[in-house]
Amino acid sequence: MLTVRMRQGNTTVARLPEAVDYDTASHLGDECKSLIELGCRTLVLDASQVQYLDSSGISMLLMVTRALEKHDGTLRIAELSDHYQQVWHVLGLDTMFPIASTVNAALGSRTTGPAVDTRLDTSSM
Repeated sequence: MLTVRMRQGNTTVARLPEAVDYDTASHLGDECKSLIELGCRTLVLDASQVQYLDSSGISMLLMVTRALEKHDGTLRIAELSDHYQQVWHVLGLDTMFPIASTVNAALGSRTTGPAVDTRLDTSSM
């Protein structure tokens, strides 16, 4: 399950769970699509808790990227472990998914609008 940490304007920061894999990818993708339908155009996924990421998880991220691009949006990954950053580079994913060392770096200066509750949970959406 995604944990939405912050919504501000059309920007959302959400934390990924420990496992982004076959068992979780479909549900995570649906949660991301719900955020996009609610107006999210910059989605920052905090990967600081991710301990396992498989091809299903990567496919889900590609799907989310495509969904955001249809709305001129962008997906950014933050705090991905060194191990997965190396995997990202080997697979060429670093050219498709911007990786930032921190959530704040991923946010940059694109966040606008009033801040909303930082402890939202997409399971109620």
